[in-house]
Amino acid sequence: MKMAMTPKQRVLDQINHKETQPVPYTLTFETPELMEELDRFYGGAWWRDRLDNHILDAPMPHPLLGIPSERTGETAILEDLFGARWAMHQRPAHLVEPPLKNPSLEGYTFPLVEDCFQAGWEEEVALFADQHPDHFIVSSPGFGIFERTWVLRGFEDMLSDVVLEASFFQALIQSITDHQLAILDRMLNTPLDGILFSDDWGYQKGVLIGAARWRQFVKPHLKRLYDHVHQAGKIALNHVCGSVREVMPDLVKIGLDVLESVQPEAEGMNPYELKCEFGRDITFWGGLGSQSIIPYGTPDEIRKEVAKLVSHMSVWGGYILAPAKGIQPATPPANMAALVESFTEQIKARN
Repeated sequence: MKMAMTPKQRVLDQINHKETQPVPYTLTFETPELMEELDRFYGGAWWRDRLDNHILDAPMPHPLLGIPSERTGETAILEDLFGARWAMHQRPAHLVEPPLKNPSLEGYTFPLVEDCFQAGWEEEVALFADQHPDHFIVSSPGFGIFERTWVLRGFEDMLSDVVLEASFFQALIQSITDHQLAILDRMLNTPLDGILFSDDWGYQKGVLIGAARWRQFVKPHLKRLYDHVHQAGKIALNHVCGSVREVMPDLVKIGLDVLESVQPEAEGMNPYELKCEFGRDITFWGGLGSQSIIPYGTPDEIRKEVAKLVSHMSVWGGYILAPAKGIQPATPPANMAALVESFTEQIKARN
């Protein structure tokens, strides 16, 4: 008797550009309240058992760690391990004071790698993998190397540094990458299947610092990270919001295995066009509009778009079905139900 393919094997087949039926998927909710809304819509929580997210997030080694340094009424300020201060009462948390006031690393010390891991993290990941042996397990080292530059300097100063303090910025991002490589050394000795980097260097119109400067400052260090993951026999995945069309050939060249979130509303990020141009060389994860069809379409429009994605994006393999972002607050319950049903039933569009 032929054994059923596991979710993990479907993900690996798609990454290796082999078609699967069904297509692997992830469908997550930004808040528990959204799932409770769907419970009320369905008259129970039974629908939750239908979902089988093929990629699961193991605990991160160091989420935004620190101790509250100020708390006044509704205000909570936290200082993280890197010395950045955050307003934790806002959604999302907002940087209120970066640690590097000037474009210099003089006197600054990165946190010890061992301090960036919660006690027992390796054992927790091993247990998580044992509990989900049939699923593809990832974890993230936290802020990406580009994001960490503005966490340390502040966003506006980071943008100025790229142009006016290029030597410093180069030294900064190299130091950040060196530190993250040391973190990866510990992560890669666990039973994770892949490392999910998260680094939003894209916005709606393109690359935040421009493609040329991205190639100069960011690309070489991303390659170092991806190579390190591949040398350990793992998969390199990268979450990036916004438009990265300009640098897609670069991402393919430096060995990125999976690009997430494929935000279709951003310039040049039509998933079907990306598939035609790059679909034999990289896996796309996402592509369903979180700024458009999910909150503002009809349930029928959602079902049709999911069917189209399943039909077209999985040709030659190289696709994982997902919204560009987790389901957001204010999404109509009927639309959430259409997502659950179309993801789990996966009817292909008829041409």
